[in-house]
Amino acid sequence: MPGPTKEFWEQRFAEGNTPWDRGASSPQLAAWLRAGLLKPCRILVPGCGAGYEVVDLALAGFEVTGLDYADAAIARTHRNLEKAGVDATLVQADVLAWEPDRAFDAVYEQTCLCALYPDEWREYADRLHRWLVPGGKLFALFMQWLREGAAEGNIQGPPYHCDINAMRALFPEPRWGWGKPPYPRTAHPAGLAELAVVLARR
Repeated sequence: MPGPTKEFWEQRFAEGNTPWDRGASSPQLAAWLRAGLLKPCRILVPGCGAGYEVVDLALAGFEVTGLDYADAAIARTHRNLEKAGVDATLVQADVLAWEPDRAFDAVYEQTCLCALYPDEWREYADRLHRWLVPGGKLFALFMQWLREGAAEGNIQGPPYHCDINAMRALFPEPRWGWGKPPYPRTAHPAGLAELAVVLARR
């Protein structure tokens, strides 16, 4: 089964069929900022969508790059940046084909991994490792939405369920440093949840 195409995402945005969009940044972003775990640096937001996190990070003094497959998403992020009066670098590209000109200090991963078909996760994880400087941080919100069909072997999404065991295999030691659980769990208005994990690139 092929993963969602660019046309799929363009149609979603055109129809307003974006149930993952909470209309604001995840509360976990504010929690990381308050705790001092995420400090102004050069940061990438892949699969940035409407760009709420791009805007909030730019307002907080970060050098932000927002990346998305859909032109409509980039256009929406651009409008939100203009409304807020801040700047960021926006890139319309396939996350599995794009390469930055230099590595980032941090990546904020919320809605990109869960939007990719699981067969593509390994390639994406390798890219995340390559895009981060040694010691850089991956601020990940792993989507928790296990459907009933999984019991019969069905892969359902997007968004795809990011089981913590699968995430440990995808981001293994010693390439990545994991903090000790339990990890914060952030509720989503659509009835989903996200598991917040900070990984250190080694």
